[in-house]
Amino acid sequence: MLYIFLSVCCSVLVSILLKMAKRYQINVVQAITWNYAIAAGLTWVFLKPQIKSVTQAPVNIYLLLGLLLPAIFYIMASAVRSAGIVRTDVAQRLSLLLSLTAAVFLFNDHFTSLKIVGIAVGFVAIFCLIPWQKKHVVTQGNRNTWMYLLGVFLGFGTIDILFKQMALNKTAPYTASLFIVYLIAFGVSLLGSAYQIQFKKKRFMFRHIFFGFILGLFNFGNILFYLKAHTALAGNPSTVFTAMNIGVISVGTLVGLIVFKEKLGVLHKVGIVLAVIAIALIAYASK
Repeated sequence: MLYIFLSVCCSVLVSILLKMAKRYQINVVQAITWNYAIAAGLTWVFLKPQIKSVTQAPVNIYLLLGLLLPAIFYIMASAVRSAGIVRTDVAQRLSLLLSLTAAVFLFNDHFTSLKIVGIAVGFVAIFCLIPWQKKHVVTQGNRNTWMYLLGVFLGFGTIDILFKQMALNKTAPYTASLFIVYLIAFGVSLLGSAYQIQFKKKRFMFRHIFFGFILGLFNFGNILFYLKAHTALAGNPSTVFTAMNIGVISVGTLVGLIVFKEKLGVLHKVGIVLAVIAIALIAYASK
């Protein structure tokens, strides 16, 4: 569970940085672009991927992940603008259903009674922790609203499943796979940045690169530890999927309380307690 904990911490730090981007007038598209460049560089320097050792590489997985990783940022931003924070958050959390379905039918995960109880408690915790009270301007009559929400649901679920497949792949070391995925994601993001600069007259500035460097550092840690968790718990993908989802939203809630001075309602407090119980049950069931 250590890898899951480290991945959760990095994921929450990525969310904090993205939340701070508006305050410091950071162009998120440019920051995301350089984030993947930095992540690829860190993979090359510290993990020393053996690209030549890649045989029969799962190119389809690489391409899908390389496209989806940057795309999900843009889809989520559009969903928040169109549908609001709450509905977008619900769509993201419900993507766990896709991951759990894949755990059963694709990865042959075995669900014990204790694990099922833990997952059920986890879903209750997730819905308790969703910021239902937050207000956000929603674009009325936008025909694309449900498409954006569906994109968030399918996007996050698909990314989880693809990373699990990549971790299980025996024809390519995960370090080499990670490096290739980051390069593809960088290329896709670079096209988005170039479009903004050329047609929307956005300025290229050093602070966006610096912000992207910090973002890339934690994004690198997030995905690396997530893959390590799936490798360490190869027979229990549902444990990783559920613990990550519960962990991110519960730790994120605590950070909001401590760092951003957000108020916790009774429902949030109940959610945090249930999240701890759920993770304990799932961890015990996976032994």
